[in-house]
Amino acid sequence: MSTRRTIFTSASEDRLERLIAERLKPGADKKRIDERIWDLFGEDWCVMFTDLSGFSRRVAEFGIIHFLQTIQESERLLVPIIEDHDGFLLKVEGDSFLVIFRNAHKALRCSVEMQRALAAYDAGKPDEEKVLLCVGLGYGRMLRIGDTDVYGTEVNAASKLGEDRAKAWEILVTGAVRDQCEGAAGIAFTELGEPPSGCDRAYKVEYELKASGTRRP
Repeated sequence: MSTRRTIFTSASEDRLERLIAERLKPGADKKRIDERIWDLFGEDWCVMFTDLSGFSRRVAEFGIIHFLQTIQESERLLVPIIEDHDGFLLKVEGDSFLVIFRNAHKALRCSVEMQRALAAYDAGKPDEEKVLLCVGLGYGRMLRIGDTDVYGTEVNAASKLGEDRAKAWEILVTGAVRDQCEGAAGIAFTELGEPPSGCDRAYKVEYELKASGTRRP
């Protein structure tokens, strides 16, 4: 299976590189080439970006071993939840995950369950041992290149929401995700004043943490 994945990813990347090279030629029909690229790689996905709140500060304060411990614990706790909700973990970079889901409802439920799992894990631990999660979600048409990466406006918006805007415990979503998940049980949405570039609306998810029974933004 790993060999097949490598072949598929290499073939996808090779095809995209050749089309981009063709697009760069003088007089190229960019519209036709763009249509070919979207026909080959365009798919509808819900994309998730995660980040750990205050991570850089804690690394500076507690050192690299603490960094490795926190990364390992976050993967141990969160990857099984992602798999249970049919997510594909495409990339881990430092303290951040890039995950894609076919179903936006499952992505949102996964986000809530991840926060609940960490709330239970953090209970009673000193602040430096807690794993505090930030999540951003986007949904829509994007370019998926094998099992390595995705590109698109919703990808960019989700990245900014999860890695730049969200605070500990927060799940921030684009308007497209909110539209897909409107009416989800136990969930409410509060619109953000300034959505990131790439989307016209963004929302903060209101949900219940089982560990404390309190509503978290």
